[in-house]
Amino acid sequence: MPCAASVELSMTRTDLLAADTGMGAVTLRVGNLDAMIAYYRDAVTLELLSHDGPVAVLGRGTTPIVILQHAPELASPEPRAAGLFHTAIVFDTQAQLAAAVYSVATKHPGTFTGSADHLVSQAFYFTDPESNGIELYWDRDRSSWSWTHGQVEMATLYLDPNTFISEHMTEAGVSDPSAGHAVVGHVHLSVGDVASAREFYVDRLGFETTAALGDSALFVSAGGYHHHMAMNTWNSAGSGRRRLALGLGQVDIIVPTGDDLAALNERMSHYGVQTRNDGQTVGFDDPWANAITVRTASVSPAV
Repeated sequence: MPCAASVELSMTRTDLLAADTGMGAVTLRVGNLDAMIAYYRDAVTLELLSHDGPVAVLGRGTTPIVILQHAPELASPEPRAAGLFHTAIVFDTQAQLAAAVYSVATKHPGTFTGSADHLVSQAFYFTDPESNGIELYWDRDRSSWSWTHGQVEMATLYLDPNTFISEHMTEAGVSDPSAGHAVVGHVHLSVGDVASAREFYVDRLGFETTAALGDSALFVSAGGYHHHMAMNTWNSAGSGRRRLALGLGQVDIIVPTGDDLAALNERMSHYGVQTRNDGQTVGFDDPWANAITVRTASVSPAV
């Protein structure tokens, strides 16, 4: 249930995304498909759900998390370009998170970039072999989150990875690290400026602001989650539209019903945002040419 503070904020708007909106798979264009499959399967502990020619889908159970599209003809992104900051995968338990963190740390230790206790969550950060950011995290119960004037309290506190693993690693995690549920919890983007991000993702798309760091970062969500998406300028301030390159291909957002999808299409069209509507999904680009596709849970992601 959304907290009281976020419900009060929602009452002032009628153009919000549905409260139970969530994130779908993140599509990455990759240069070395075999190496990237191996990293996400063997290190990150995702399952290879399908592999059809140049496209591989990895996830847990029947839920796609990362879709890899082989595009060796493309160059790497330009330095300081907009695009993906990280894909954040949320695990149901600390034990499942510990198993994944231990797996990456032992199989690809050079890809670990940091960890933090964010008050709402515990998070570990990595960079895949093609420099796409990854966050692996676990959420504390919503009842423990602190909200003030519609903003959730988050911080970046020290979190020792070795201590976390020693406290939460289980024998089951060692023997079967890919067991358990996991989904994309949020997606963090690099953008050119926060004001334009707020106008697009909050005023037009229909998320609510849950936190902001001045003019350098914005966190947004539906239904009182701490954030489904974030945008920052830490490496990309002033960047314009992306050129076609390796890295982020598409971000999927999942809404509950076809009516929600139709309302979103109408709202984006009202604001002059060009949409790609095939009757099952609505796609559009943000101001930096980051591709967003919105669908219902009953529609499989396009691969």
